Amino acid sequence: MRRSRGAAALLALSLTATGAGLGLALAPQAAAITPPVAFTADALSTWQPNGVVWALAEAGGQVFAGGTFSTVRPPAGGSGSERQAVNFVALDAATGAPTSCELSFTVASGTATVRALALSPDKSTLYAGGYFGAVNGTAVSSLVAVDVASCTVKTAFRPAFAATVRALAVTGDTVYAGGDFLTVAGQPRGRFAAVGATDGALKPFTADADEPGRAVEVTPDGQNVVLGGDFFTVNGANTHALAVVDASSGALTKAYPGFIETNSVVKDIATDDTGFYTANEGTGGGIFDGRIALDLPGFGQRWRDTCLGATQAVLPYRQVLYSASHAHDCSSVGEFPDGQRHHLLAQPTTGTGKLGWAPDTNDGIGEGIGPRVMTVGSKNGVEYLWAGGEFTTVNGAAQQSLTRFASTGDTGAPTVPVASAVSFRPGEVQVRWRTSLDLDDSALTYKVYRNGAATPIATVTADSLFFKRPQASWTDTTVAAGQSYTYRVTATDAAGNTSALSATASVTVPTTVDGYPNQVRADGATQYWRYDESALPFVADSSAGGNRAGVHLNAPALRQTPGAVSGTGTAIGFNGTDTQVYGDHRQSVGSTYSIETWFRTNTTRGGKLFGFGNNQSRGSNQYDKHIYMTNNGRLVYGVYTGATRTVTTATAYNDNAWHHVVATQGPGGMTLYVDGVQKGTLAVTTHENFSGYWHAGGDSLGGWPDRPTSEYWAGQLDESAVYPTVLSAAQVQNHYALATAPADSVVQVTAAEDTYANAGAPGTNYGTSSSLAVRGTSFYASYLRFDLPAAPAGTVLKAATLGVRTSTMSGAGTTDTVSVVPVTGAWSESGTTYTNRPSLGAPALGAYPGIPDGSAVHTATLTTGSVAAALGGSLGLALTSPGTDALWLWSSEAQAAEGTPRLTLTFGAP
Repeated sequence: MRRSRGAAALLALSLTATGAGLGLALAPQAAAITPPVAFTADALSTWQPNGVVWALAEAGGQVFAGGTFSTVRPPAGGSGSERQAVNFVALDAATGAPTSCELSFTVASGTATVRALALSPDKSTLYAGGYFGAVNGTAVSSLVAVDVASCTVKTAFRPAFAATVRALAVTGDTVYAGGDFLTVAGQPRGRFAAVGATDGALKPFTADADEPGRAVEVTPDGQNVVLGGDFFTVNGANTHALAVVDASSGALTKAYPGFIETNSVVKDIATDDTGFYTANEGTGGGIFDGRIALDLPGFGQRWRDTCLGATQAVLPYRQVLYSASHAHDCSSVGEFPDGQRHHLLAQPTTGTGKLGWAPDTNDGIGEGIGPRVMTVGSKNGVEYLWAGGEFTTVNGAAQQSLTRFASTGDTGAPTVPVASAVSFRPGEVQVRWRTSLDLDDSALTYKVYRNGAATPIATVTADSLFFKRPQASWTDTTVAAGQSYTYRVTATDAAGNTSALSATASVTVPTTVDGYPNQVRADGATQYWRYDESALPFVADSSAGGNRAGVHLNAPALRQTPGAVSGTGTAIGFNGTDTQVYGDHRQSVGSTYSIETWFRTNTTRGGKLFGFGNNQSRGSNQYDKHIYMTNNGRLVYGVYTGATRTVTTATAYNDNAWHHVVATQGPGGMTLYVDGVQKGTLAVTTHENFSGYWHAGGDSLGGWPDRPTSEYWAGQLDESAVYPTVLSAAQVQNHYALATAPADSVVQVTAAEDTYANAGAPGTNYGTSSSLAVRGTSFYASYLRFDLPAAPAGTVLKAATLGVRTSTMSGAGTTDTVSVVPVTGAWSESGTTYTNRPSLGAPALGAYPGIPDGSAVHTATLTTGSVAAALGGSLGLALTSPGTDALWLWSSEAQAAEGTPRLTLTFGAP
């Protein structure tokens, strides 16, 4: 439902280890900073003014800053002391410290300010515009020329502007100005004018606007001038905020009536060889706040970036458009929804998709706009992107009005990945993590470490952006049933900066398939939140390749027990006030889908369990495809088709018991199931089509029937899944039955007795040895006895595995197959020798097809029926092999055995 108006990088993986990646493609090799970005996001030490910087320009390794300020001071922790700088300062591009060039811009009355700086094509002359009457005591009138080499006013340049100059552009013989003025040198010129570059004499150029000019730029061929500002007409013609005029006469070349919204203006214009770019700011409703690219020579629109957030400056540089704004809502171009402000962005000059460069400032003083101007300077082969404005922090650290970023020296490491691991079937572990954030590298390399090893078992590359940090995952297919494993993950950027290791993710591989989650995956879930995490803020997606993770908002209660599915996992708890989980993956929902979740509550205030909305951490203004509870405990499933369309249960479910709910929509309409039973249908096959995010535990509900007191869920959720298909009634019933069936239980039994026989010492007993040995020639055999429990009531043995651990001696492994066979004769740990060794039976119950060197646990699956026959009694097993390569194992007496030899028994429903 809609209440009001409101290109991302592809995730990629490459694998260099045994295992499988899920749902991701190969990523290109990154340079030191992810191309095409040219600058790091690491702010460099820079002197800072005490006011606002409005203008920047660069020449000869110096960066000139103009604005409204009176002093400059060293950066925090830097050397030096505050010094006078009256509305102007010259700084070394490489060090950020003041140079010897000092100019004071003053005025007899009012507040002097420098609003525009521009250089002659040969960079020998700096032109400064603003509102001032003198520079270093030399009388001027709001526009001045300064000799760069000597840092002195060029007195031959004597224009006379009667009001503030806000924009400048310079060619070899002309200075174009835009601003508030209505006359120049006593002659009428409405907001735009041109003067001679040497003497400042007024030129015939006339492009009169009805409102202030804020931007002016000459096209690369020098034939036209692009104007931007607040105006609605130029030379009497209707052309709001943007116009192209002849460079000589000022006559209108291209008008833009209705092209930019009435409540918006152009704050800045920049050009490159392919076109020009506008920075736009709006006020009120129905505004345009973003950026436009227009082609040359036709001046037609190439693209329009409709992000909201008052763009102040644009700077094309090496096929990237850098911009200064406080962008807070880019949902209209498929990116981040309304929320946090982002003040520095980069995108290709060919389109709107944001790149992985996002250093940030705050809004700062004055109007609270943040950065207002940018330029690029260079020195000693290093390029520097400078930004000025009214901010007071950069990347969270104190820094006022000026900052800069270099083309080299990336030192910022990615954030630490948040990892988890899960196993639903023998032989397979899914390791997944939320991709890390790096403000100048979107392509990161992740290394997966298993069981504390120093060498990674897998290397994965994946893309992420500051507003899109999707899940990455890798499947370990080299794990053994019944064994436990730990995993940790690091993130490394292209410059080699590496994060710390993630917290340890632990998992035990089951000996049989885990029925409920395995069926959810098999039935095609593309998003599956199980809520088993023990730490904020990452909610893992357990689907088979969807990688559509979630994010905790306001700290829901984790690891609530018991969960909804018998004997497996935990649930998540929501407070009914402000906690929820929102999707980290922006998506659209097709014409067929299913929503599934488990819930438990005793609330009388209702709330949304699960649904789709166009925002993430803020309440959505488009929202449907949701399940919510009314105050009296009934469930409502609804979509929006221009009107709200709902299916409602007749029964209340706020009885503090676990319930299963599934909502589907497709060609057959809408269907709602509760606890495996159909509760209602509606012949509606459409819903509101918008891009957004799945939410669990809360989102907007305004305008919906029987709207509950609370839009947030007070209760627990578990096992939330989304499918791109319609689940059948049989599938729904099967899910409910699997979840409510008796859970499997796992029992581990260590050897009650173990020893080995040695043909080379036929009379020796090894019952107290810390080792066991197996070989065909010369003969060794190991004997194990286990006292088995009876099967728990109502269950049968579903699986049995034998785990052994190789010793630390060199060559402890074997290339021979080692068989596990039944022992039929009598024996004891303390009395068995080679001479009196027991008889062995057949067939083999299991086998190890060779075991590598290195101390590790290895498992073999045993014939279930043979083990089941010994339940409640004693089971004797022997390890034998036919070859000459000996296997050495730890016995139960060895401290390093850690519980091996060990039988792992899995019991479950028959």
